[in-house]
Amino acid sequence: MILDRKRIVILGAGYGGLRALKKLQKMKPDAELFLIDKNDYHCETTSLHEVAAGTADAEEICYSLNLVIDRKRTTFIQDTVMRVDRKFKRVILKEHEPIAYDYLLISLGFEPEYFGIAGMDHYGLSISDIPSVTRIRAHIEGEFKKWTNDHRPEHLIIAVGGAGFTSFEFLGELTHRIPKLIERYQVDRQLVRVICIEPTSDALPMFNRHLAEYGAHKLSDRGVAFVIGRVSGIDGEQIYYKADNQEHTLRAGTFIWTGGVSGSSVVIESGFDQRRGRVMVTDDLSVADDATILIIGDCSAVIDPESGRPYPTTAQIAMQQADCAAYNLNAMLDGRPTKPFVFKFMGTVCSLGRDDAVGEIMGRDLKGRPASIMKKVIENRSLAKIGGVETMIKKGRFSLSK
Repeated sequence: MILDRKRIVILGAGYGGLRALKKLQKMKPDAELFLIDKNDYHCETTSLHEVAAGTADAEEICYSLNLVIDRKRTTFIQDTVMRVDRKFKRVILKEHEPIAYDYLLISLGFEPEYFGIAGMDHYGLSISDIPSVTRIRAHIEGEFKKWTNDHRPEHLIIAVGGAGFTSFEFLGELTHRIPKLIERYQVDRQLVRVICIEPTSDALPMFNRHLAEYGAHKLSDRGVAFVIGRVSGIDGEQIYYKADNQEHTLRAGTFIWTGGVSGSSVVIESGFDQRRGRVMVTDDLSVADDATILIIGDCSAVIDPESGRPYPTTAQIAMQQADCAAYNLNAMLDGRPTKPFVFKFMGTVCSLGRDDAVGEIMGRDLKGRPASIMKKVIENRSLAKIGGVETMIKKGRFSLSK
């Protein structure tokens, strides 16, 4: 090993981290590359809701990191990141010895944000990674199975907190999954209830009202009941929510929280100036007081000049940040100027299950099957940009009915 070579360490093998690594490997910088992640696979987190609902298996939305990592250029360490020791420029890991860095790219993804709601961390379920959605899928089916033994109605009640992007995508898949569960466990359809609890009537706030109402109506037609209220607690038997200044309760066998996320807690543990795990980065994606640390994805905050608010954290922005970060890391090694990050919004699509969706693409509103087809195009493009064409062919979405 050449001791005077600089070392670039990337934390996280999500959309941003893995895309940045792929770009850096092609650039062939005169540096050691390290990738650290707790898993040896990449998960298409934009499809986690499908596994949670039971309409897809975990293997369908994951692929091995070996498809991206060039072992001649990159050292992969499978471990959990505990914190960044900024003073001594090293990463503290759970199992391995600390890893020193000259340049650090943080792309650690998101964690559920419970906003201090009582009991949520203990009794609530959330869509965040493969273990969490596998647990949700098993829990829902387990509740149907329990009903066959004691016929308690709450087993067949599924409640979702939040009416945003993740909620609608999950509910869209769930409404297609429920008929199969009804058939398997011989349940009366009228006994099954799916309830979405949201503080305001403005569901899907990232879309215009026309598209949002289309999505809400589609889910309502499939049996989803929307309740205006703010979830205040959960105790394993009941969900508590406030509406019209009154406390209400709901007995439900399943409660899934989709009401918010934050950046990785590693950011907090490392002492960065942050809010909800997100650091306001500079124009070139570096940290204000340390240009050798760049942060992208869910752990970064980049201001939208039009709204004056941070851009939503999406796979789209993470991959664009990754391209910029890779360029800037290579430029720093060469002593060249870095470039500012400029986000180019390409549009967004929210799936409503199978062949239905809503979206805004290049200034055009889409809904129904055209939006669903565009969703699949976006997902396949993501697979190709990170995992390569071979991965896209193996894992891509090509059926118009799923």
